[in-house]
Amino acid sequence: MAKKRIAILFGGTSPEHDVSCMSAVWLMENLSAEYEAVLIGITRKGRMLYYPGDAEGIRAGGWEHHPDCCGCVFSIDSSKQGIYKLLDDQTASFLNLDCVFPVLYGKSGEDGSIQGVLERSGIPFVGSGTCASALCMDKEFVHMVLNAAGVRTCAWFTVRRSEKLDAQALADKVEASFGFPVYVKPANANAAGGIFHAENAAELERAVKLAFVHDDKVLVKEQVYGIQVKCGVIGNESPEASLLGEIAFSESNAVSEYERDIQQLVIPARIGQELSYKIREIAVQIFKVMECAGMASVDFFVTPAGDIYFNQINTVPGFSDISIFPRLWKAVGVGSEQLLDRLVNLAFDRAGVDY
Repeated sequence: MAKKRIAILFGGTSPEHDVSCMSAVWLMENLSAEYEAVLIGITRKGRMLYYPGDAEGIRAGGWEHHPDCCGCVFSIDSSKQGIYKLLDDQTASFLNLDCVFPVLYGKSGEDGSIQGVLERSGIPFVGSGTCASALCMDKEFVHMVLNAAGVRTCAWFTVRRSEKLDAQALADKVEASFGFPVYVKPANANAAGGIFHAENAAELERAVKLAFVHDDKVLVKEQVYGIQVKCGVIGNESPEASLLGEIAFSESNAVSEYERDIQQLVIPARIGQELSYKIREIAVQIFKVMECAGMASVDFFVTPAGDIYFNQINTVPGFSDISIFPRLWKAVGVGSEQLLDRLVNLAFDRAGVDY
């Protein structure tokens, strides 16, 4: 029986380009020998290339200069599921693909853009579809949907670039809503896109202006005190949650995503069993409400009183030996190869493919 051909789609134009490349290396090194890996990279300038080299070329950062790299495009004819390699002699060579495993992060990676291309191509792919990816990427929309579904989030409001920035009025709104300190986050960017802390009106104005560098709208969120926990979810119609991991920081016990070094990931999180079960239930609820598929990483804040606040959801988690998502599943006995095999099979299930 021929091996299933799995395309690893990596790189991209977002600030997480290097992280994506490292995820691709990890996938190459941990995919089952039952699969044939095909590498498709997107350069920082947005060019998509078929890469026939090895993991070391990606790890070293010079993969796009491989002499046998060539441009490629996805077929949008669903009767031909794969890519056309665009050769130097101006001809095209078709390469059939059984599944695509995207590890693209940030804009044009998690926001539904590439997922729309893959849905149009008809190729099964790992992860959520176009709509769910777009909603989960936009922090304003995901908060609106989850608030409507009864999921508790930090108090927040949105500021748009199109509105004239009145620093004093903005500070007054913070004071009337939830008070300082606050966190300011671009609506459509991950951690690499900038997360800013503000203790007062002057810092708030600066934080909002910095966030506008990354997106046209930003969220201003209250600061919650307690611990930060992460949960991995995998599945389609019947998702399941991993053990919880607790992020232990090197500074105070203020929960934040602000630029602090993670001291360690504690698995399982140091909370009671009943609270842990509740958080896992909410993670699965969020996965279903957002109509995710395949995989997601869901973050929460937990106060000393046991109050649970949703923080964010990532539909394309990181993959490496130090990445949280695979470590959470490894803690319950799902090794790297088994995890990737389950995710590929979930993609086949969703596409109705007999594998």
